[in-house]
Amino acid sequence: MQLYFIFFRLVAIFYINKLNLHMDFTLGIIVFIISFFSIVISQKIFIKRNVIDKIKIRSSHKSLATRTGGIAIFSTLFLISSYYYITGVTIYEYSILIPGIILLAVGLYDDIYNVDFKLKFIFQIVAAKILIDSGLIIENLHGVMGIYEIGRIAAQILTIFIIVAIINAINFIDGIDGLAITAVIFFIVAFELFAVNTSPFYTLSQIIVISLLPLYYFNYRKNNKVFLGDSGSLFLGCIVSIYTIYILNNDYIIKEEYDLNKIIYVFSILTYPIIDIIRVFFIRIYNKRSPFLPDKNHIHHILIKKFKSHSLVVLGIFTINILALVLLQIIFS
Repeated sequence: MQLYFIFFRLVAIFYINKLNLHMDFTLGIIVFIISFFSIVISQKIFIKRNVIDKIKIRSSHKSLATRTGGIAIFSTLFLISSYYYITGVTIYEYSILIPGIILLAVGLYDDIYNVDFKLKFIFQIVAAKILIDSGLIIENLHGVMGIYEIGRIAAQILTIFIIVAIINAINFIDGIDGLAITAVIFFIVAFELFAVNTSPFYTLSQIIVISLLPLYYFNYRKNNKVFLGDSGSLFLGCIVSIYTIYILNNDYIIKEEYDLNKIIYVFSILTYPIIDIIRVFFIRIYNKRSPFLPDKNHIHHILIKKFKSHSLVVLGIFTINILALVLLQIIFS
């Protein structure tokens, strides 16, 4: 099993390089090391303070675990970003971290004390409004239902809806080992791969992807497991939503050989999170329950009951996601 995950990490690193992302090897090594030790240190602190993920009916684990993955990922990003900021180098627009930090803090509080979903929802809207005020807004539907340019108020409402939906979509799939982090890595790699030009988030993409890789080991090991936690899933959901809004703007151009409608393109690289959240929402509403109250009706929960293997389910889901991406390319490009 350990060889499998070592192989997975090596394949991931190789895959990123083959995508012509021109990864700075030194930066990659530094990020990986900082992330690894951030995970170790944050887990030790939480265990010492007895802040552990208690085993419940919905839990996917049966041993000691902490929800510190998100803290470690953010710590890595913060340290690297701080270094570049102090040295006067802008590797991405640092202000986009502000809504992410807000959601990280809310998620961390939820990981420790359990926050009411209404409070999380309010802060998600606040984060979305901050992103809109920074210039990230959907003003064009790219021909969906014959609609192109839309008004400012409609654009803001739609953007808030999309951002909140994506944040929750990533949060909802963080229910079994490796699923949410694989979804984020898959999305970011596709985001960079299919773009004509290097995106302004290129270095951010490197840092996020590489910092997530050590988490596979801690996520899948049998004892002293480390989960992403709400702090991590909300933070990464915010990052994915930022990338999505950027895709739907005119600045992001898809390579000609992969070009298709941008709405369909976003769906093709976020297939599983989108399908899962829509399905779960309708099931919960049909059963007269709040869409935000957790249950075990997610597709991955059903698959785990059948196959009993987290790694097999994750592999299966993203094999289907890749096939869906290829199929949509064939049909619509």
